[in-house]
Amino acid sequence: MNKLDGKIAVVTGASKGIGAAIAKHLAAEGAAVVVNYASSKEGADRVVDEITSTGGKAIAVQANITKKAEVERLFAQTQQLFSRLDILVNNAGIYAYVPIEDITEEHFHQHFDLNVLGLILTSQQAAKYFGSAGGSIINISSIASTTTPATASVYSATKAAVDAVTKSLAKELGPRKIRVNSINPGMVETEGLHAAGVVESDYRKQVEAQTPLGRIGQPQDIGPAAVFFASSDSAWITGETLHISGGI
Repeated sequence: MNKLDGKIAVVTGASKGIGAAIAKHLAAEGAAVVVNYASSKEGADRVVDEITSTGGKAIAVQANITKKAEVERLFAQTQQLFSRLDILVNNAGIYAYVPIEDITEEHFHQHFDLNVLGLILTSQQAAKYFGSAGGSIINISSIASTTTPATASVYSATKAAVDAVTKSLAKELGPRKIRVNSINPGMVETEGLHAAGVVESDYRKQVEAQTPLGRIGQPQDIGPAAVFFASSDSAWITGETLHISGGI
């Protein structure tokens, strides 16, 4: 028997990278997965195809999670399709490292709107749709919330906010049997990391030199932790922040 048989999960920003890996891990353990995406329909459809081709259940649903009306639609569609909700993975996010001189209002609001407001809006809706048995909210934060790299002041601030929201919501929603935990990855090799030119950079080498396990992460390193927080294996765990970073 799989750990998540009969469960329904929404994974935001699941068209690629960590979100796609989490969606596939949840599906492999029996969950039906709503693969949310903002603009990359092709990527989301690919994730759905990978899941369904191996016997899993998944569907792609477009929604910009910074918009309340679209978030409401995302969860209403989930309810219509599956009649329940058990798991929310708040993975959608943005990151860009810029020096203080280059920080603009647009840069600030892009990061806080998606990384923090979007997470709050989706959690708000999930709390409405979880049944009497409760549910699990899993927030994807970052070790940047505590390592606070240079030129990442805005991004680090959003992830520190995610950590704080995680702990606060765990206390608020605990009486309703809703658990809230966060996963804080270190540097993970994703499409975004390649697009930013980091994968072949000296910065990657510096990070690896500081990492006890000697490498950066892969998306599949994160998926099993999401399964753990989604399943009954973590039934008495809430408000926790799990660093998955090779020891850095």
